[in-house]
Amino acid sequence: MPNQQQGVVSVILVNFRGTDDTIEAIRQLGELDWPAERLEIIVVENASGDDSLARLRSAVPQVTLVESKKNLGFAGGCNLGVRQSSGEFVAFLNNDAKPDPGWIRAAVARFDESQTIGAVASRVLDWDGKLVDYIGSAMTWFGQGYKPLTAQSIPAEADRVHDVLFGTGSAMFVRRSVYDALGGFDERFFMFFEDVDFGWRLNLRGWRYVYEPASLAYHKHHASMSSFGSFKETYLLERNALFTQYKNLGSEALARMLPATLALAVRRAVSRGDLDSTSFDLRKGGDNDPLIEISRESVAGVFAIDQFVENLPSLTASREEIQSSRVVADNRIWELFGEVDAPSYQSEHYLEGYDKIATAFGVTESPEVTRVLVITGDPIGAKMAGPAIRAWNIAEALSKKSVVTLVSLAGVEAVSAPFDVVHVRPGDDRAMRNLEAASDVIVFQGLAMALFDSLRTSKKIIVADVYDPMHLEQLEQGRELGKAQWDRQVTDATEVLNEQLSRGDFFLCASERQRQFYLGQLAALGRVNPANYANDPDLTHLICVVPFGLNEVFPAETRPVLKGVLPGIGRDDKVLLWSGGLYNWFDPKTLIRAVSKVGERHDNVRLFFQGTKHPHPGVPEMGIVAESRALASELGALDRSVFFNPSWVDYSDRHNFLGEADAGVSTHFVHVETTFSFRTRILDYLWAGLPMVVTEGDHFAELIAREQLGVVVPPEDATALAAAIEKVLFDEDFIRAARVNIDRVRSSYEWGTVLAPLVAFVEHPVHAPDLIESGVVGAGDGSRKRGPKLRRKKHGIRHDVGLFVHYLNAGGPRVVIKKIRSRIRHSR
Repeated sequence: MPNQQQGVVSVILVNFRGTDDTIEAIRQLGELDWPAERLEIIVVENASGDDSLARLRSAVPQVTLVESKKNLGFAGGCNLGVRQSSGEFVAFLNNDAKPDPGWIRAAVARFDESQTIGAVASRVLDWDGKLVDYIGSAMTWFGQGYKPLTAQSIPAEADRVHDVLFGTGSAMFVRRSVYDALGGFDERFFMFFEDVDFGWRLNLRGWRYVYEPASLAYHKHHASMSSFGSFKETYLLERNALFTQYKNLGSEALARMLPATLALAVRRAVSRGDLDSTSFDLRKGGDNDPLIEISRESVAGVFAIDQFVENLPSLTASREEIQSSRVVADNRIWELFGEVDAPSYQSEHYLEGYDKIATAFGVTESPEVTRVLVITGDPIGAKMAGPAIRAWNIAEALSKKSVVTLVSLAGVEAVSAPFDVVHVRPGDDRAMRNLEAASDVIVFQGLAMALFDSLRTSKKIIVADVYDPMHLEQLEQGRELGKAQWDRQVTDATEVLNEQLSRGDFFLCASERQRQFYLGQLAALGRVNPANYANDPDLTHLICVVPFGLNEVFPAETRPVLKGVLPGIGRDDKVLLWSGGLYNWFDPKTLIRAVSKVGERHDNVRLFFQGTKHPHPGVPEMGIVAESRALASELGALDRSVFFNPSWVDYSDRHNFLGEADAGVSTHFVHVETTFSFRTRILDYLWAGLPMVVTEGDHFAELIAREQLGVVVPPEDATALAAAIEKVLFDEDFIRAARVNIDRVRSSYEWGTVLAPLVAFVEHPVHAPDLIESGVVGAGDGSRKRGPKLRRKKHGIRHDVGLFVHYLNAGGPRVVIKKIRSRIRHSR
């Protein structure tokens, strides 16, 4: 396998007796708005048995041509092509498709948004660009994936970015690392539904599959199965749907769905041949001939079931692997299924049986799911500060098993997410009341409860995220405002927190230090009591340590940002990074003086303050920013050895700054805010593997000293700080040892680890015992009663449009029209 090249896209085309189309598709790839040096084209000649190989060698010598000795089908052909590729991303394009010039650029831009995006589904239109081929996916309860709205006019919803269960193999992108982790397409499928199965598996593992409308392609749709007989297409579709369902459904869902699926497959086989299944009933008498004439369309369904049985040993092994590694629950995957109540075949006999099966087994009922409201006071968008980053990751973690809505009280930019993101203005209690009513659990931080009566009086299960001790923060933040205003701000913040601590069912804090502090405050409010203590003597079901976290993967650089880019910072300079904002309780002045001292011995040390203008419009620039600039200017260091970013780094761009840094730094004064703080910028340094210099006195200083992740210095000691900076920038033995230690410690702060207590609580949310005992809430409050849904019987033409089009690969306008005409003829 070739070495993987960052930023390169490998496009895989599989050719089977379609050389003219393949050559045209390659020509279209040459017109993409994408650098040629970052494009690799792999063509798999899939044993066409004609002159295709010679023609391709002659016509497109610039591509990598891979010859298969036998027809591997779409799944095997794609896998063979990927094995010969070297790109960070692999793209699949049907040989009878043509890409829009922006096809690749739009998809890669979407990948750049988040490492959690494992695949991107392109928008696919018909060849003329007038009708839908693919703008989203759906799945019937019996395992057949389909493309809603195929062959219809392009609706407004085609422009909406959203998460999908699967993309179409005619035009889709996958991170190579994700493709390898999933083992590629399942070659047992040969063709049809292999992309459905792949997308389902990808979602189960917690990666997102995002539909990106700006990544556009056009598809001809040759009827590739017509020469082999439609019954073979039926066989593959029936068999592969069983493979897909059996592998990917969880145990509880499979136990309910599989018997109904098998019964429906038999009903469909009988209906396809217009067979009379009562003809063998002894009471009917009739023909006793041992032979009966049955159409191959009917036998196809029976053969499919038999081949499902034949493949059960290998399918069971695959199923065990998939189910053991899954992180997303069936009730969340169901949300991506769309319209599951889609019969996909039309005849009165079949539809009668379909309704009987669906009603008896309850297979069309949506599974119960917990609905969670996550609220942050900070803006959500490209530029996000700590509270918004934390809320985003909480929402992302909970969305794997719950339906989540993330609310910002300060504004929302257009973002793609596996949950709804909405903006509610402070004071708009009507909007918040509607969201509160639709939720089972509410997780909030900051001032949300104080701002909305609907939250203050809510009977839902309340999780208060108090990782930021705002009353201690106000002791420093309000110091320069005068005694009266200072008193007011501290008092207000204390009252806000007391209200939250009095009502919450579960509390999150950032460290064991904070937990001990909050236990004292909870005790003062009467929340440390026999009711809560009886079955929870350590009170971890009342308040638990859930630190700020970091992403599992530190991404590769996507663009240079500092070295050789920012005037004054050379390619070989040593960069000391201050990640995050500048606030009054920090001590950047001592740091600036220390850097000036280091500069007397080393002329290549550069200090970069990453953020000065907070993304929240309500957070003003603090006085320390101007004071720090003035000091740097006074020392002759401004824009020479000390640099200030005038704005805030985009959330998706911050890894580029961290990746160019040589060490991280955080300095502060000693006071009570420091004692109980949790400096999230230190996590950035852990994420990037940066040795660090910090001031003693807080949680992370203890960790850094204990685990030898850098150097801890006394507060306001410029000499000690200068020596520490030299050590982390120039002592190669120390740097190597620190990086090894950072690698060891980092995993314990990954979001998946730190959020585990919250995820566990939301799986089984309960009110705090003392709130029930005191009558503040009732034992049943917070869980909406969901009775069984009454299924409305479906009939007739409502099934036609959009439901015949479950033929994922061989479908399209011609097939749909043919089937609709057949239905009309049948109804006359």
